[in-house]
Amino acid sequence: MTIGEVSKKLDIPIDTLRYYEKIGLIGPVPKTKSGIRDYDDISIRQIEFIKCMRSANLPIEELIKYMNLFKEGDKTLKERKQILVNQRENVIKQIEELKKVKERLDHKLEFYDEQLLEYRLKGGN
Repeated sequence: MTIGEVSKKLDIPIDTLRYYEKIGLIGPVPKTKSGIRDYDDISIRQIEFIKCMRSANLPIEELIKYMNLFKEGDKTLKERKQILVNQRENVIKQIEELKKVKERLDHKLEFYDEQLLEYRLKGGN
């Protein structure tokens, strides 16, 4: 797959893909004889994982650390697992915070519904 096809398929800007390759998160990406990036299944899976971890707000530095550990093989299984365990805990905290935000928004929306109803009953539009 070309960089444009990967960008479109995974909804990641081309510049981001190039950046990930530059900092060593993905790669080396195979290239055609003419030097055009030709993403293979391994590269695509790496990018999908990176996208997932970025969605989970894993910092780039931690992601680089994780990917470097991955390249070292099975002797780093414990360290890689710990990175994911830590991030999972962070995601759980984020979910709890978002639940509180949602509750606050729900409360405010109820307030505005009541205010709008009163306004309409008084003859407002």
